[in-house]
Amino acid sequence: MTIDSALIPGTLRWAVRLLWAEAVAVGLIAVWLVWADLTAATTDLASALLVTAFAVGAAVALWALGRALLRRRAGARAPAIVLQLMLLPIGWFMIQGGMGWLGIPLMALGLGVGWLLVSPPTTKALGFE
Repeated sequence: MTIDSALIPGTLRWAVRLLWAEAVAVGLIAVWLVWADLTAATTDLASALLVTAFAVGAAVALWALGRALLRRRAGARAPAIVLQLMLLPIGWFMIQGGMGWLGIPLMALGLGVGWLLVSPPTTKALGFE
């Protein structure tokens, strides 16, 4: 199946690109977590594996949702929006912890991709109108 990119609005294409960029970033964090799990002197193994599995799962989910949205699967929009909204409390707690330089951009990213996903051109392309 080929996808005619002319039928995909810019808002949806950018949302997919940003979801994939998030997937790559979380994937790199997952790789670092695997390395940290293997090289730690002492660790709570169950907790370490759970956090690592969560990061791997999030990366896979972001990538898969991006692919589904690129194929104009309307059912992928809601889970993608939920993942973007999860960036708001994460960013807030980073700001509270003194990492505003990272928390503010994460919150802006979540709001921006969320907006791209609910914008009228994306809504129309996914068949909600």
